[in-house]
Amino acid sequence: MNRGIIEAVPNFSEGRDKEVIEYIAKSIESVDGVKVLNIDIGYDANRTVITFAGEPQAVAEAAFRAIRAAAEKIDMRIHSGTHPRIGATDVMPLVPISGVTLEETAELARTLAKRVADELNIPIYCYEAAAYQASRTNLAECRRGEYEGLETKISSKEWKPDFGEPYFTEQCAKSGLTVIGARKFLIAVNFNLNTDNLLIAKEIAKEVRESGYIKDGERIKGALKGVKAIGWSMEEYGIVQVSTNITDINATSLHEAFEYISHIALAHGVKVTGTELIGMVPKVVIDDAIEHLCGNLDNMPYKDKIEVLNETMKFDNLFNADINSKIIENRL
Repeated sequence: MNRGIIEAVPNFSEGRDKEVIEYIAKSIESVDGVKVLNIDIGYDANRTVITFAGEPQAVAEAAFRAIRAAAEKIDMRIHSGTHPRIGATDVMPLVPISGVTLEETAELARTLAKRVADELNIPIYCYEAAAYQASRTNLAECRRGEYEGLETKISSKEWKPDFGEPYFTEQCAKSGLTVIGARKFLIAVNFNLNTDNLLIAKEIAKEVRESGYIKDGERIKGALKGVKAIGWSMEEYGIVQVSTNITDINATSLHEAFEYISHIALAHGVKVTGTELIGMVPKVVIDDAIEHLCGNLDNMPYKDKIEVLNETMKFDNLFNADINSKIIENRL
């Protein structure tokens, strides 16, 4: 599998030390044929997402070097942040972009997982298409209990690592566990609310996420199919966010998530005041949002269409985002 292009979208448990983030990014760029497409740094979450792409074997090598670099520089024993996490490299998803199947990408992820465990002594769970067990398909389940519950979790029969020792070794204590897998493309997008009331964000999240919530012993399904959501606080900005992963872009589009969450927010007495895209998206995602949210703009130059979409979804509300830089095709 030397041809084709895959993307990696790892999440690292560091969003405050720029030298550490640069060190990890340089480890990725040290592999010929791999290009870093985007770096999203989250200060309050204390978390960074680095998107990179290239031919499959080159991306796998860059992923290994990134995990090694993160293990060198990040100590989970002293880490804190608002986003759920279980390791220095919290999750390493590989995503087929072109010329590669999801099944081939899953095998590459499993090979990477074994190498990380063998050479770096970091325990691994394989998830999504690379999962060996159905219970590990969902990232949230793999991450449940987070780093603080890891010592108990990996020693249990049910959650023994797919690769690596089922013990809380000195290395594991420092680097935590890494979740590695292969998945279809997803959109990671956060919606800013004009309130600092975290309970409102959590309430909206449980109403929109597909898994829903438990009420009177029964599960109430959420409104948006293929969507995961949590509410969290951004203390630096004095607001809260509804943070979502749209895992099936054919079931729920970016513009549908924006419209529905905006509607639910109003029902709770607040407004969506901005949209934060994490990582990259295919151009079709932005084009569909323009078509559905902005009306007939057929005769308008594309750069102006982007401006109209930005006025609607307010991508630059807090982070001065350049949406063109978020489109994968513009970077490859």
